[in-house]
Amino acid sequence: MDAFELIKKRRTIRKFQRRPIERCILDGCMEAARLAPSARNLQPLEFILVAKPAALEKVFACTLWAGYEKEAGPKKGEDPVAYVIILSNRRLSDDAKLDVGLAAENIMLAALNAGVASCPLGALDRPTLAVALGIPETHAIELAIALGYPKQQSVADTFNGDVKYWLDDEGIVHIPKRALKDVVHEERF
Repeated sequence: MDAFELIKKRRTIRKFQRRPIERCILDGCMEAARLAPSARNLQPLEFILVAKPAALEKVFACTLWAGYEKEAGPKKGEDPVAYVIILSNRRLSDDAKLDVGLAAENIMLAALNAGVASCPLGALDRPTLAVALGIPETHAIELAIALGYPKQQSVADTFNGDVKYWLDDEGIVHIPKRALKDVVHEERF
C-alpha cells in the first residue's frame, strides 16, 4: 500500500485480537520510530517495547481508554498484545513533543502496513508506569502506542459540529473529521 493510502486508512483501534505480533513487524516499527525526523537532530527519544504477558498487564493497568465512548475501549481479552512506550531523554531535550508526534506516526503507519492496528495513548498513570517499567527520572514518558491485530473497525465520518466519536449498532467506531475546505486556508487566513 502506498503512503497516502496508509494515511487515509489509519484509524485508532481500541479492541484487539489475542494474536501475537510477529517480532519482525515489531522490529520494523522500532526502526520506523528510530528513523523519524528529530528537531535539531537531537534524537532525544528512546522506546520501550512491551510484548510479554506480565509486562502487558502492568502497562494496561496504567492506561485510560475511550474518553468519549466507553464501549469503544477494550474489554478483557481485547487488550493490546504489544505497546511501544515513547520516552524523551530530558538530558538531550526539554521539549521533544514534535519528535514524539513524528515517531508515533511512523510507528502507527509501519504497523498498519503490516496489518497491525494501533491506538496512541496519552492518558497514562505515568508515575506507576515509570516504576513498573524501571524508567529513570532522566526520562519522561511521552506517549504509549497500543498495538494488535484489529478486532473492531473504525471509520472517518462527516464532521457535524461535534468531535466526539461514536459507536454504531454494529460496533463500528465513527470518527468525525473536519472537511478539507474547513481546515485549509490559501495564501492567508
